[in-house]
Amino acid sequence: MKKKIVRGFWAELKKPFFVLAPMADVTDAPFRQMFVKYSEHGTSHGGPHVFWTEFVSCDGLCSPGRDIIKRDLKFQENERPIVAQIFGSDPDNCRKTAELVNKMGFDGVDINMGCPDRSIEKQGAGAAMIKTPKLAQEVIYATMEGAGDIPVSVKTRIGYNKEEIDEWIPYLLDTKVPVLTIHGRTRKELSLTDARWDDIAKVVEMAKGTDTLIIGNGDVKSIQEAQEKVQQYGVDGVMVGRGVFGDPWFFNQKVAKENLPLEKILRVMVEHTKLFKEKLGDVKNFAIMKKHFKAYVTGFDGAKELRIRLMEVSSADEVEEIVEEFLKK
Repeated sequence: MKKKIVRGFWAELKKPFFVLAPMADVTDAPFRQMFVKYSEHGTSHGGPHVFWTEFVSCDGLCSPGRDIIKRDLKFQENERPIVAQIFGSDPDNCRKTAELVNKMGFDGVDINMGCPDRSIEKQGAGAAMIKTPKLAQEVIYATMEGAGDIPVSVKTRIGYNKEEIDEWIPYLLDTKVPVLTIHGRTRKELSLTDARWDDIAKVVEMAKGTDTLIIGNGDVKSIQEAQEKVQQYGVDGVMVGRGVFGDPWFFNQKVAKENLPLEKILRVMVEHTKLFKEKLGDVKNFAIMKKHFKAYVTGFDGAKELRIRLMEVSSADEVEEIVEEFLKK
């Protein structure tokens, strides 16, 4: 069932805009707060311009275990605008989840139609949606119905086993979603090949004459590079994922991580670790932080030895002790 398209905050967002990608076990509440603070979100020189949550399961949010999963959707007012990302293939559960997302006060809801995780694909969700375009449309319309007065967007890839832009993207544009994020790889390619921005540019051309904004995603390593992508490929915005690891200053156009003293970087890593313990220590494994340690601790004398020590820790206190010891040396 088609309905009136809600554009919400997207209609007010100045172009080009630069946004933080939703990443499982990465873009949690502590991680986002580091960007609020150090990328100076909300200022004219800061960002990101939009936050996404980690993705959450629609089926899970419609199950008895929903309260634990809802922890992944907690956010603070200083993160606005913020979009909740969901995944699922049952239109009814997607509608119910969108209703919940609206009640929780989110500014938008995004449907993941690109994740290559096999456990998610077995549910018919994520990148598996590329193979069932009619069902994908049903999921979008149901989500729109549940979302009410907040906008529904989609994040996807350029194809499943091969580039399928002409076969896949028209189904999405036909729903008139206000925003479509395109990761410039197929599902088969995972993140093992270079992102194909020429293919993202094809989607930009296809979207001309519609009201759908196109966000490009893949291999962007700096804000300067994001600005270049906008100029070269005509996207309305750029989403950055792996490029932000270990760099909560990424979106801050007045501060560059490479110009900061090592002591500052390591103390921010400790701050991040303590915040993770405070916010999520009772529900998430501390080992999640280790991918962040690898990203913070790189490119300086003694980095390898420090990383090795940090890979063995199991608490925020240990991290702080090891960092203080390293800085004294």
